[in-house]
Amino acid sequence: MISLILRFWGLSRFNTLVFDEIYYAKFGNNYLTQTPFFNAHPPLSQYLIAIGIWIGYHLPFGQETVNDLAGSTLSTWSYRWLNALTGSFIPLLLGAIAYQLTHRYRYCLIATLLMAVEGLFLVESRYALSNIHIVFFGLLAHLLLILALNKAGKQRWIYLILSGISFGATVAVKWNGLGFLLGIDVIIIIVWIVQRFTSSNSSHLTTQSPIQRFITLTPLQLLSTLVILPTFVYLLIWIPHLQLNPNPGLWKLHQQIITFHRNLGDGTAIHPYCSKWYTWPLMIRPISYFFEKVENLQQIDPSLPPTDPLSVPIIYAVHGMGNPFLWWLSTLALLVSLGVLTAQIGVWFHTKGRLLQSISWPQNFLDVRHLPIAEYWILFYLCVNAVANWLPWAIVSRCTFIYHYMNTMGFTILLLAWWIERWLYSYRNDLRGLGLSLIVLIILAFLFWLPIYLGLPLTMPWWQLRMWLPSWI
Repeated sequence: MISLILRFWGLSRFNTLVFDEIYYAKFGNNYLTQTPFFNAHPPLSQYLIAIGIWIGYHLPFGQETVNDLAGSTLSTWSYRWLNALTGSFIPLLLGAIAYQLTHRYRYCLIATLLMAVEGLFLVESRYALSNIHIVFFGLLAHLLLILALNKAGKQRWIYLILSGISFGATVAVKWNGLGFLLGIDVIIIIVWIVQRFTSSNSSHLTTQSPIQRFITLTPLQLLSTLVILPTFVYLLIWIPHLQLNPNPGLWKLHQQIITFHRNLGDGTAIHPYCSKWYTWPLMIRPISYFFEKVENLQQIDPSLPPTDPLSVPIIYAVHGMGNPFLWWLSTLALLVSLGVLTAQIGVWFHTKGRLLQSISWPQNFLDVRHLPIAEYWILFYLCVNAVANWLPWAIVSRCTFIYHYMNTMGFTILLLAWWIERWLYSYRNDLRGLGLSLIVLIILAFLFWLPIYLGLPLTMPWWQLRMWLPSWI
């Protein structure tokens, strides 16, 4: 409910096209007006925006602020509301994955809470952009796949089919949705290797964790879920676009898209907010989605929130940045988890395949001395998916942006929630205090930066107070 309210509150604010709405809102409207156009990404998110525009146009509310910047006279609410609704469910998807991995309600609740107070996801949900749909369909695909691993027979097939459809949908939003598939592929290969080399110690590979049950999927189930269905759905989704834009055809269109991205270039000459993939975990370069400095309140846009007339000049800014403490702590959680897994792998090799828990510092320091093997599989699943959605960007030469890290962020938040849950229920007072302090710190940080997520009025000093790094401006 908190996520829903924050995404819909003042959704019509800024009666203009914000950031990449200049592309996606126009493209969505082009489908409705049957106007041919070229798009450098697959079309699913634009279809969804078009559906939102059509439904919003026929609703008796949300028509207060209108403009014709997308090619037709549209209300700002109409091309934003479906994204807001979609984004509000992402905390629930993340919490559902947490629960299906562990069947612990407390882990589910912590993960849901942390995602609900993530800033970049909030910003991306409030405008007609595409990245929120990649994350939604990608997390949905993972949730359905984990549910399939917890089922058998016909029920397993139903969830596998739905998962395959969702994998196809996330790639049909943008190609970087393939990271969600890549993570699963790597996990299946490693689970198979572990099973092969621990065949003499099969009692260690129990079915306590859904991740260990990947070994129970048949070749047909894997082929249909990870190859056939996603490919079929991806190609099927192109049909409406090709009906509107029959030339140059699907194959040549993909060649044009690849050429576009290869020739786009990099650096501030292309876009002032380009950022390298290795800077994203530290949130070095967020993006300014909207900035307006109001000197005369008599000329203020009526769609903007009211402010004190004595406080001019006023800054209305929307910054595409995450919750800094949540972002940095999630990165730390990823590094610590990778360290714990590396230590466990060392023990695994040392004991010739017997998965033991006799590991010294830093795991004793972190209170994971008696960690069940199933929990290591959960850390493994989260780390692999985080890395699979992040490291491939290292080979991309075009201008990239911090929102490309959103696919990874879902899994790093799950890692942070895993550690916080463990600390909150530790026998040690210091770790319980640490877990509670981190939650309070993250919530307070979200409230502090909330005005620049929602575009609320700030005086210049208050806006500058939130720009902690020069690279944030």
